[in-house]
Amino acid sequence: MGRRSPSTRLQAALAALAVAAATGVILTIPEASAAVAAGATGYASQNGGTTGGAGGQTVRATTGTQIHAALCGRASSSTPITIQVEGTINHANTAKVSGTSCNTAAGVIELKQISNVTLVGVGAGAVFDQVGIHIRESSNIIIQNVTVKNVKKSGSPTSNGGDAIGMESDVRNVWVDHSTLEASGGESEGFDGLFDMKDNTQYVTLSYSVLRNSGRGGLVGSSETELSNGFITYHHNLYENIDSRAPLLRGGTAHMYDNHYRQLNESGINSRAGAHAKVENNYFEDSKDVLGTFYTDAAGYWQVAGNVFDNVTWSPKGTDYNPAGPNPTSNATVSVPYAYTLDSASCVPDVVARTAGAGKGLLVSDGSCTPQSPSPTPTATASPTPTPTATATTAPPSGTNLSIGAGSDGSSKADGTSYGNVRDGNLSTYWSPAGTTGSVSVKWGSPTTISSVRVREAAGAGTVTGWRLLNGDTGAVLATGGAAGTATFPATALSKVTFEITGATGTPRVAEFETYA
Repeated sequence: MGRRSPSTRLQAALAALAVAAATGVILTIPEASAAVAAGATGYASQNGGTTGGAGGQTVRATTGTQIHAALCGRASSSTPITIQVEGTINHANTAKVSGTSCNTAAGVIELKQISNVTLVGVGAGAVFDQVGIHIRESSNIIIQNVTVKNVKKSGSPTSNGGDAIGMESDVRNVWVDHSTLEASGGESEGFDGLFDMKDNTQYVTLSYSVLRNSGRGGLVGSSETELSNGFITYHHNLYENIDSRAPLLRGGTAHMYDNHYRQLNESGINSRAGAHAKVENNYFEDSKDVLGTFYTDAAGYWQVAGNVFDNVTWSPKGTDYNPAGPNPTSNATVSVPYAYTLDSASCVPDVVARTAGAGKGLLVSDGSCTPQSPSPTPTATASPTPTPTATATTAPPSGTNLSIGAGSDGSSKADGTSYGNVRDGNLSTYWSPAGTTGSVSVKWGSPTTISSVRVREAAGAGTVTGWRLLNGDTGAVLATGGAAGTATFPATALSKVTFEITGATGTPRVAEFETYA
């Protein structure tokens, strides 16, 4: 078992971070991306690959209950779905939802006995506050661009056994990417691991993520005899202010490359009970005993190459304590089945700082220490249902404009504008977002069938260059396009329709958002 995390050391480090925030050292998080990045890397790309909800419906959720409802609303437990999450998910808005395609619980995001799901943060960001994500008896799961923080196993409230993300019981093919997992102390403060795998969990990749301020980074295997887990890749992650388990490996094979480990207080990569770790081109900084077999005499193995050890201290060897340093050398050969490109360890702190964590625009590294936008999402193996593309026409739709007399709401609006101006039939009034992107909706008291919309702009500082039309009841995308105009789509009964501006040359002005049957 690992040592209890020393709360005094963690609290001192947290206090230092608070001072930095107060003095403006910590940068604000930019707006999160709304797109799922390129295909899974590392071991998550093996065993048939990890595509999540690609090819399925896309829905939007702002509460944990809505996430569960989206899972339960599928035709089956394996029907592909992408759930875009925005806002704060907490105990108050995360209830159990029942259905034949789900198995959920209150107070935790429960991905249990399901497959083919993507959970991605969008818009202003997705924060799971004291609510963990539990993956159990599931496969083909993508979690991307989310923050999970302060999940407790003791105290109040508790969730997911204290793990930010926990996987157990026959889990296969999980990719967690561009996410931030953090606590505010160790076990004595009620927290457990940030990223745990046990009971036959395999083919997992953690990439471009931040793990910080926790007694325990994560484990693979719950005991020295529970050795059914493995094939895990960790790359381009930041481990910061972690006491131990960065990670703890009990059996299995793991590949760690291009990670930045900073302030590992007690121990780092703990390979034991026959585990094999391939450790290359990582940057270890201001840390202690960053690699070895710790707290047991059940030996583990490692292959090392290209790593940088910057102000790393090493303890003497003992009966149950075997650090790899002070001059780490390989004691095994570890091969991996996939292709990958290494960044030089010397640039890892800079590359990881610019790419890792939620709200970084899903930037990735190209192997030359230069962050770049990800490649397009790969096509799902199943036949996808394409998002309908809007049809722009010069002729307006015929019939009655159903927006007249309806209600409206939207995202933040520019000063002096009103949501109601898009449904008043007056081209001289308009709504503008508070910036170049935003959304405005038309809504009715009961489901209304529409099959086309017409968005009319007023002259102003900018024009729309990209947009999506969303079913406000389900979050499904009805149409997409570039310039504003007319969009047609299959007749849909809904209570709310949303025009979401994803790009503009400046602050656009929407004079009318017309809807037609």
